[in-house]
Amino acid sequence: MKIRKGDTVKILSGKEKGKESVVERVITASSKIVVKGVHVVKRHTKSSGRNVKGGIISKEMPIAVSKVMLVCPKCKKPTRVGFSIVAGKKYRKCGKCKEVIMP
Repeated sequence: MKIRKGDTVKILSGKEKGKESVVERVITASSKIVVKGVHVVKRHTKSSGRNVKGGIISKEMPIAVSKVMLVCPKCKKPTRVGFSIVAGKKYRKCGKCKEVIMP
């Protein structure tokens, strides 16, 4: 997947369009990511053994990878991601400045 945990992404669509935030979790099986502070929903939970206190809990839900764009750490612009091979290893590269994005 072209987006990894810890990357800064820009939201392309939805009510939070234009926001920039950090990726907290990547779900490769369904091509979704969880972005910090984006797509927050409220869950009504009952008190139980693990969750002693019940009530309304805010939770970040996954969004599709196609709805976000990686922000290049070097040029600070939203960009498409490509791949290049350097010294036998596959690295991501910025589509605008062509710099290698190191993990």
